[in-house]
Amino acid sequence: MNQAPHILVTGGTGLVGSHLLAKLAIQGESIRAIHRKSSDLEKVKNVFSYYSSNSEDLFNSIDWVIGDVTDIPSLEPVFNDITQVYHCAALVSFRKKDEELMRKINIEGTANMVNLSLDNRIKKFCFVSSIATLDKKEGKGIIDESNEWNPENNNYDYAISKYGGEMEVWRGSQEGLNVVIVNPGVILGAGFWEHNTGRFFTNGYTSFKYYTTGQTGFVGVQDVVKVMLALMESELVNQNYILVSENATFQTVMNHIAGVLGTKPPSKKVSPLLAAIAWRLAGIQAFFTGKQPLITKHSSKAAQQTYAYSSDKIQKDLSFEFERLSESINTIGNQFLRDKKHK
Repeated sequence: MNQAPHILVTGGTGLVGSHLLAKLAIQGESIRAIHRKSSDLEKVKNVFSYYSSNSEDLFNSIDWVIGDVTDIPSLEPVFNDITQVYHCAALVSFRKKDEELMRKINIEGTANMVNLSLDNRIKKFCFVSSIATLDKKEGKGIIDESNEWNPENNNYDYAISKYGGEMEVWRGSQEGLNVVIVNPGVILGAGFWEHNTGRFFTNGYTSFKYYTTGQTGFVGVQDVVKVMLALMESELVNQNYILVSENATFQTVMNHIAGVLGTKPPSKKVSPLLAAIAWRLAGIQAFFTGKQPLITKHSSKAAQQTYAYSSDKIQKDLSFEFERLSESINTIGNQFLRDKKHK
């Protein structure tokens, strides 16, 4: 019989949350995770299988409760016996029609979690944000935590919603809640091959032909989880940290993925004009299929731009050493091939 949970995780059916739950379960922690009725828990079980042959037992060791960060009545009872909160739940979308829902989940949902954490005297609260909330100008040096939000340079819906979420967390810190915020770069991880960065591997497997020369910060999901766990066990509070293992071009990442998967690397450079045509065509296709477009106006623009990020602060404060990006891609690529084989 499980002891009373003391760790609450939201977003446990997403990339970061599922890998975090696997690590917490392996450590024998008492965990409660909320999920919506429509969540795909089989994907979470599959993520657990990357870490242990006893994945079913690990999954069942978690107190799974149906709840929604935007529904306060469903949240109130899940805070019983909780001392730490990992708030990973978020909607990631670059579709205009998702703007209202994204703000509701990413801002209002975070406010609900912060308020209930204050009411229940939670000892520490970890929030997963994004480098999208940092001010950036192309070619203007290395971006670090001092590059605070500038609405003129961060005016797309996802960035606005994550920044709004951060403001709720900082408000909580002013009201007495001990918080830490992580700002990961582009997170690479296994288990969600049809969503977000999982598509890098799905596309790589089909010998996707096109590449862009843009550059950004990348990080493996396992490093994100390791930092979150270490921060929650540390004395560090009311700080935010960029999590980027390496700055790399999208071409470099896709080439390495192709190498691991044994497929042809992309060979056709995408010009700004071709990118502009592509996101419009993808938008039309998405309109008829109802699926997330493979490329959007924002992502096509971002894939052409060059940014570099510094993780010096987290490396200094935690003496943390990131895994090389190539090693992360090797691990994830092999997990992708394993899943393909077992399909």
